[in-house]
Amino acid sequence: MTYAELNEGEPRRVARGARLAIDVGMVRVGVAASDPDGILASPVETLARDRSITYTRGGKIPGVLPKDIAALRDIAEERFIHVIYLGMPKHLSGNQGASADMALDYGDLLSKVIPGVEIRYVDERMTSVTAHQALHASGKSSKKHRSVVDQVAAVIILETALDTEKKSGERAGTALTDYLE
Repeated sequence: MTYAELNEGEPRRVARGARLAIDVGMVRVGVAASDPDGILASPVETLARDRSITYTRGGKIPGVLPKDIAALRDIAEERFIHVIYLGMPKHLSGNQGASADMALDYGDLLSKVIPGVEIRYVDERMTSVTAHQALHASGKSSKKHRSVVDQVAAVIILETALDTEKKSGERAGTALTDYLE
C-alpha cells in the first residue's frame, strides 16, 4: 500500500528533522535554525565570511576550510541538521547573476563538508529589505542593523521554507543536485 493510499485525505508531511537556513553574502553569513518539527525559526548567529580560501563547484575540498564553512559544519552537527536552506540571490527579474554562482559554489562545498545533509535553495529576493524593515520597526537603530540583519534574513528564508513545507508537504526550493546536472 502506498503512502497516499494509507493517508488518503491527510496532508502530506515532511520528514522530521531540524533545518538550517543560511543567508550568504560577500562579507557576512546569517544563520537561522528550526526545531526538529519545523515549527519555529530562530536566529543563530552572524558569521564573518572567510574569503581567504576559494572554492569552485566540483572542485577539491580545500585542505584548510574557510572559517565560516567550518563553523557551519559544527552548527549542523551540534543541532542534528537534516536540511540546509540557502538563499538563492536572484535579480528582481528572476534571473541569476554572479551572486547566484557564488551561492551555488558555497552550497556545493557545504555538501562535501557536511555529507548526508540535503542542500536546497530558496528564492531570497527582498529578504534583506524585509529584514531591515523589521529591525527598523522594532526600534533598532540603523547602525545596529548590520550585526543582525543577516540573521534576520536567514530567519525569513527559513520561515518561507517552513511555510512551503507545511502547505505542500514537500521540501521547499530546489535541490543543489538539480543545479549541478
